[in-house]
Amino acid sequence: MSLSFPFLLALLFLVGPAAGTLGTLVPDPSPAPTSPSDFSSNFIPGSGSISSPSTRSGSVTVSQPFSNFTGSRDDQGTCLCSVRLPDTTFPVERVERLEFTAHILSEKFERELSKVKEYVQLISIYEKKLSNLTVRVEIMEKDSISYTKLDFELIKIEVKEMEKLIIRLKDGFIGSSEIVDQLEVEIRNMTLLVENLETLDKNNVLAIRREILALKNKLRECEASRGENVPVTPPAPAPGSCAHGGVVNISRPSVVQLNWRGFAYKYGAWGRDYSPQNPEGLYWVAPLNTDGRLLEYYRLHKTLDDLLLYINAREYRITYGQGGGTAVYKNHMYVNWYNTRNIAKVNLTTNTVAVTQTLPDAAYNNRFSYANVGWQDIDLAVDENGLWVIYSTEASTGNMVISKLNDTTLVVLNTWHTKQYKPSVSNAFMVCGVLYATRTLNTKTEEIFYYYDTNTGNEGRLDIIMNKMQERVQSINYHPFDQKLFVYNDGYLLNYDVIFKQEPH
Repeated sequence: MSLSFPFLLALLFLVGPAAGTLGTLVPDPSPAPTSPSDFSSNFIPGSGSISSPSTRSGSVTVSQPFSNFTGSRDDQGTCLCSVRLPDTTFPVERVERLEFTAHILSEKFERELSKVKEYVQLISIYEKKLSNLTVRVEIMEKDSISYTKLDFELIKIEVKEMEKLIIRLKDGFIGSSEIVDQLEVEIRNMTLLVENLETLDKNNVLAIRREILALKNKLRECEASRGENVPVTPPAPAPGSCAHGGVVNISRPSVVQLNWRGFAYKYGAWGRDYSPQNPEGLYWVAPLNTDGRLLEYYRLHKTLDDLLLYINAREYRITYGQGGGTAVYKNHMYVNWYNTRNIAKVNLTTNTVAVTQTLPDAAYNNRFSYANVGWQDIDLAVDENGLWVIYSTEASTGNMVISKLNDTTLVVLNTWHTKQYKPSVSNAFMVCGVLYATRTLNTKTEEIFYYYDTNTGNEGRLDIIMNKMQERVQSINYHPFDQKLFVYNDGYLLNYDVIFKQEPH
């Protein structure tokens, strides 16, 4: 390319620093001819500027020329020359190294970002666990119930597990650990609080308080009955006995724990196997799948402590259970067979089907299920008298039907028709041949509002308040020997003490 000499000097001045080999272009002037003539230019590396030639003793001196350029002068006296810049003017190698380094840094950043996301999720999980433990400890602080050593051991096990997780999280955490440190402090405080509560309980403070409350209640009863010719209240009926006047009240719920499959499994049933010959049977938990319909897995525990600690469990799988109307009687589980009106009897020792039987005319597949629960058109129940089934038929126009079953063959022995519409009922259970039905009052309260006595054919209204932990009650099972209700409440396992009307001797 052809450039004017001043412009060429400016160009080399700008390009020189980028190449890292800045040079000086020095023209070698000829003696002042009037006609165009050739001249030489020198490029001196490392000077950092374009310099004019310096004359010493009439000669032009330059330092270590890198290249010589031949030029000419035109008619107007302007110097012209052609210059070929070296390939090293643009730092290609440096740019490539920069790109490679940037790629490595990008990959490292992505890896660290994924770790941060994982840590954020773990921290969220630990915060929820800590919040849950905080609520449970607050309940233990405020409640007047005397807790056993097992209750405290369960809390301490969960706290220790969280301590291990937080240590592991700190070891792998890169960057600001303020949130992690805060969680660690809260977990340490939780440990101290549980230990203090346990110490208080060892001193029997809560137990003594409960005894004092019971004595106060007895004193009130004596005071109220003083001066009146009222017979002394007889003791509670013997376990498994029907020597009472029916259910008149129930206690506040005792929260056993969340079901073993987790929060997502809100539908299901739980209880305890009952047999007149072996009244203290296995505990069983049968959560439905997350669709709220299929009963696929269930667990058996020999003791309540095993259930609480999730240990020594026998877990089984079936593929045909439907709904939460499950009941267990004499070491057999009774379920509604999937997508039919059949009832299946499952041997709990072998996990095999012993008998299946069709329930005549029974509606099924959500035709007449309970108000807040699907797939429970057929609800099996156990009481002091044996095995029952609660359902509806098209002929009953959706009203509740009660049938007594032969627990061996599943044949219907007798049937009673009620006037209570089943889809308006939230759930039901049997005690001594009497059906008790519940309905929802609000998100924290149910009411036992209806009964039907198969012994007399009488039916009527009740107003027994039933507190609950979560919004929906999925199933209720009664155990005659324990005289308790086992309630599955949005995934939580609750139980209630049943209080009977005492009949004077």
